[in-house]
Amino acid sequence: MPQPSPPAGYPAGAASGGPGPYGQQPHTAGPAPYGQPGPYGMPQQAPPFGYGGGPGMPPIPPKRKAGKVWGILGAVAGMVVIGTVVSAMGIRGGGSSSGGSDGGPKYRITVPQTLAGGEYKLAKDISQQATEAVPHDGANEHNIKAAGGQYSSGTKSLVMLGLYGVIDDPETAIEHSINGMTRDGKTEVAVADKEFTPSGGGDPLTCGVDVRTEMGQKVTLPFCIWADSSASANVAETDASALSKDPQSVDLQEFADKAAKIRSEVRKPVG
Repeated sequence: MPQPSPPAGYPAGAASGGPGPYGQQPHTAGPAPYGQPGPYGMPQQAPPFGYGGGPGMPPIPPKRKAGKVWGILGAVAGMVVIGTVVSAMGIRGGGSSSGGSDGGPKYRITVPQTLAGGEYKLAKDISQQATEAVPHDGANEHNIKAAGGQYSSGTKSLVMLGLYGVIDDPETAIEHSINGMTRDGKTEVAVADKEFTPSGGGDPLTCGVDVRTEMGQKVTLPFCIWADSSASANVAETDASALSKDPQSVDLQEFADKAAKIRSEVRKPVG
């Protein structure tokens, strides 16, 4: 009898263990190794946001788009890592030493199993890889560790990556991180960053929208960044169902409210 056809949307050949679209192996083979050296000694890209199906994973896109989407999402994660590394290195000089070392660090960054009240589920913890990529000491950040994860929610993928240690000037850390995300020449500013105060109150976050061109595809990428004297983090999101969404249509206040909720979940007191 003929073999049953794989479920709709499943990569061709995956059911039999053969190669999928674009010559990829089935998703059970796992992502490509992380941490290949790139500019500034950084990994070129993080593994794709856990894309590939399975419990808690987003559905696999149609087979003709699957390989492309995986590559795009991995490149976006790598872009966030690069921004964080640039932030730690302080490419444009040190901060104003505004008291980051007074009393020692107050916070650390954690990687919960879920974010935004359970909306996003952890697909991969990238803390170790990020820590290896980020310099321990830079012009503005010192005694630094990194922590982050790739999360999924339906067709949405989110990366959260943070630094903690001693930060001389939080505003400098934010500026460097934002600039770092556009250093590769593939990413452009679509909506200029500005500060947003969460609707529920709390410290402001700096949010904007970038557009990245990857594999011929334009990707709309809303992000929010925050920093204090001992911790900073970058949250960025993509949606496989609307990769090229009009950047002007992104509700940044709504995204800032979500990022503020994530901040309260990942930032924990030291000790």
